[in-house]
Amino acid sequence: FMGQLLKRIPAADRKTWKIVVEDSYETGGQNWTDGMLDKFKANYGYDPVPYLPVLQGEVVGTQDKSDRFLWDLRRFIADRVAYDYVGGLRDVSHKHGLTTWLENYGHWGFPGEFLQYGGQSDEIGGEFWSEGELGNIENRAASSAAHIYGKTKVSAESYTAGDQPYKRYPYVMKQRGDRFFTEGINNTLLHVFIEQPSDDKVPGINANFGNEFNRHNTWFSYMNLFTMYLKRTNFMLQQGKYVADVAYFIGEDAPKMTGVTDPALPAGYSYDYINAEVINTRVKVVDGRLVLPDGMSYKMLVLPKLKTIRPELLAKIKDLIMQGAVVMGPAPERSPSLANYPEADSKVKKLVSEIWGDVNGTTLKSRSLGKGRVLSGMDMQTALNDLDVAPDFTSNTKDQVLYIHRTAADGEIYFLSNQNEKEVKLRPEFRVQGMHPEIWDPVTGEIRALPEFTQDNKVVAVPLTLAPLQSVFIVFKKTS
Repeated sequence: FMGQLLKRIPAADRKTWKIVVEDSYETGGQNWTDGMLDKFKANYGYDPVPYLPVLQGEVVGTQDKSDRFLWDLRRFIADRVAYDYVGGLRDVSHKHGLTTWLENYGHWGFPGEFLQYGGQSDEIGGEFWSEGELGNIENRAASSAAHIYGKTKVSAESYTAGDQPYKRYPYVMKQRGDRFFTEGINNTLLHVFIEQPSDDKVPGINANFGNEFNRHNTWFSYMNLFTMYLKRTNFMLQQGKYVADVAYFIGEDAPKMTGVTDPALPAGYSYDYINAEVINTRVKVVDGRLVLPDGMSYKMLVLPKLKTIRPELLAKIKDLIMQGAVVMGPAPERSPSLANYPEADSKVKKLVSEIWGDVNGTTLKSRSLGKGRVLSGMDMQTALNDLDVAPDFTSNTKDQVLYIHRTAADGEIYFLSNQNEKEVKLRPEFRVQGMHPEIWDPVTGEIRALPEFTQDNKVVAVPLTLAPLQSVFIVFKKTS
């Protein structure tokens, strides 16, 4: 379809076309394509043909071998969807002066791995609805992919809804919008705006999915107030780099639409999901932190509670530990793949012995290895305390106040969101030193100093009063 547009519309008449959009994946499962057998054999080193009856529920060889073949097939499909579809469309688009924008998740048969899938696109987007649960995992999926693949802008199809497109207004939308700002969204795409050709037919041309942000909306005269708030917030949240302490590895299994934070991260710390591709190709260790080429860094890598990992990845993780990384999680037991079976299982066992040693998560929970450390069987607060990592933000209130932190060359930027429909008084603590706080109001654009604050050797405490559903930026400026 994109090719037909290029073919039929002269270049002079399509100057505004800059981006090829790939919406959320909703087209069912995939399990075959041209040339797949040869590509599979080249990738895994064995012939898949004898194992094809497994696709019909038959056991070939043993159940273990059949399961390993299915694991390879699912992983292969996820790789090809990422590299051939998303990456292929990106490369073709670039040849024609276009870029790609992708929602890196799907429903009803998503065959990919959400981080790898998103990483192949120029831009990444999430999604959230004005009510309900849609968006509760999609936006973290988008922001994690953006962070680990070096992309600053994280879009979201924002304020989507079903039915009654003129019923909602900014007050009832703001809470969820602010929530997803704190999960990494920083480029709001209003869903939807449909051009209205006339004023004599109202409400005009509209859809039954989304909120209508066009001029026929009864509160359209206040639209500028709402969009200026969104613009200021987006601008601030695109400055500097996101601050996170933990990277949760999602494992190598596919398909996969989100990760798991297990053990759970305590309040006051932030995280990203990370995948095997990024660990293998983009991570190095600097001063005890896992560092990416674009500036993102994490103090700890957390492994999932899975029994399988491929030996190539485990060898890379060992190398990172030797360089100074801290890795927490239980020891795996074997490879999930039929590739190089059973030698791969033996390699995993050997690496496990070298990495974990006698650490079993019960009687022994940590050990040093090279310049790094291996932890297992701890809750996250115990592990973070052991590493002397203080909370980045402590609200000191039972009311829900969410945050996100970005670090810039000239200071630290915290976005706070009061998620309650009541006023909240609090004295939050921020993990900064030697800086003076200011409050930046994204609704009015007002900036003022906060002269009343206290500082110890680790945190700055600032008394605040937040109006119902209010959000603010607390900006710490570096001083001479």
